[in-house]
Amino acid sequence: MPSGRQATLLVWFVGLAVLVGLTVWYGADHVGQAVISTGWAALWVIVIRAVAVAVAGGGWWLLFPRDIRPSVGICVGLRFVREGANALLPLAQIGGDFIGARCLALRGVRGTIAAASVIVDVLLQAGSQLIFALVGLVLLIAVGGNALIVWPIAIGLALALPLLGGFLLIQGERGQRLVKSLLGLVTAGREWLVFGAIDDLFARLDAFYAYHRGLIQSLLWHLGGWFVGALEVWVVLRFMGYDIDFGDAVLIESLMHAVRGAAFAVPGALGAQEGGLIVLCAIFGVPPGAALALSLVKRLPDLVLGVPGLVAWQAMEGWHFHARGRAKDQNERA
Repeated sequence: MPSGRQATLLVWFVGLAVLVGLTVWYGADHVGQAVISTGWAALWVIVIRAVAVAVAGGGWWLLFPRDIRPSVGICVGLRFVREGANALLPLAQIGGDFIGARCLALRGVRGTIAAASVIVDVLLQAGSQLIFALVGLVLLIAVGGNALIVWPIAIGLALALPLLGGFLLIQGERGQRLVKSLLGLVTAGREWLVFGAIDDLFARLDAFYAYHRGLIQSLLWHLGGWFVGALEVWVVLRFMGYDIDFGDAVLIESLMHAVRGAAFAVPGALGAQEGGLIVLCAIFGVPPGAALALSLVKRLPDLVLGVPGLVAWQAMEGWHFHARGRAKDQNERA
């Protein structure tokens, strides 16, 4: 049986194969011509993505109660690390969030606070994405979307709500007991150490959820970030000559992210994003080749913004490793 790492790599290769297969099926030359027709839109997409990621970083920062809040620059910068890891590494799309918590701890924030902040941030981001998708579904119904498209999306969103509720419930007292029970099977007498960290983590979660102002502000910022992201679709399709308005772009972007969310186990949502865009763009008369070109242009910021984020992560890990080594040497000499 393959390990989790091998399974993730397998899914990644399958997604990549789907992407390549769709490009070949609809004509690599047509897709290439559509990409070329976007012109300077690629630059605008990079700028828009940078703004959207920065907004998400601001939403993360707003979660923190004032007495434990890091600088906004740290949260915004590490948000780029999280996005880069989620987009580029062969991990599930939540792998970058674990890396973000690790990096925040390396920047001097207590580990349990860093972990709790990311857990709450992921929940609020998912909640705001669900609201954004519901807006897209309403717009889809308003434009007379085909029932074969509307109903699967509606069912998927209906199923997402209890999943979010379950994610929230497991962060409560029952979830704490469950985690302790599971860890008790493998701690081999180290319960006092492990359980102390677990208790502290859940206490930090309670503190974040008790800060209602931060929760509301963060949710609104994340929701605003999703609407900023819709500008990518609007700009690219307009540059390619398709007369769509911003509401149409919101419909495409929101439901595309709903598809990406359903394919969370696929690194970078390879293949899923492309298939979703082909179906959604067809509603407005955009051919598959142009939809694939849109997807490829939207993936460009993953590289341009993601690679520096991954380099920054490795730099932080390297600095921490060498600093720890120097401290060990000094203690040995003392």
